[in-house]
Amino acid sequence: MKRVITLVIGILFTVSSSVAGGVRVLFIGDSITDGNWGNSCGTAKPSSERTLWDMNHIYGSGYMYLCAAHYQGDYPEKEYEFFNRGISGNRLEDLEQRWETDAINIKPDVLSILVGTNDIHFYLQGDKRQAFDFDAWEKRYRSLLDRSLQVNPNLKIVLCAPFVANTGNMSKSTDFAERDSLVRRCAGIVERIAGDYRAIYLPFNTMFDEILRTTPTSKDTYWIWDGIHPTPAGHKRMADLWIERVKL
Repeated sequence: MKRVITLVIGILFTVSSSVAGGVRVLFIGDSITDGNWGNSCGTAKPSSERTLWDMNHIYGSGYMYLCAAHYQGDYPEKEYEFFNRGISGNRLEDLEQRWETDAINIKPDVLSILVGTNDIHFYLQGDKRQAFDFDAWEKRYRSLLDRSLQVNPNLKIVLCAPFVANTGNMSKSTDFAERDSLVRRCAGIVERIAGDYRAIYLPFNTMFDEILRTTPTSKDTYWIWDGIHPTPAGHKRMADLWIERVKL
């Protein structure tokens, strides 16, 4: 009898160990994803210097937090694991430098990327002697996906369109039209890459276009307060779209 009980316990332990931990979902990008996760006090610290154990601040505040709260709150039996690796101010080249640590090593089952607005911002802040190199930008983007797919060929990829809006202080900018055009071109590249990689594409740019056009408010900062960063209302709409299209 003891041998039978021991055998049963051993089988149960093996089964429980094999299913421990659910789907691993990684969000990576810039400040829109960052949301001050890891209690970083508003500074763009690298992931290694952030608080990874404080579950009150582990996701930051934003669409990523709302997505994680939805899945982990409504489906505890699935044991979803979420990771925020957005860092304020990051461009695609910054993601490239930390890709091994913040993307590959986390071993995600789902990879969600939102990047591009800072690439254009820093370009516009520079001397602009040369045109923005969209070909190089696209090549770098594809290279990161290739690196991840080499490690996990079954990786589910979610690519998000960068966006900008003529709201808040951005409405005072003299280069908004140029910025908007460049960011939309990046979004077009992301959409093309998504098609080639059979990834899920989230058109946050056209989503906000539609919201700003059809949902008038007394303040133009209601959805995106500075032309780049969404408000809680904007993040809620982003999370709704993510949940609707990704369908974990």
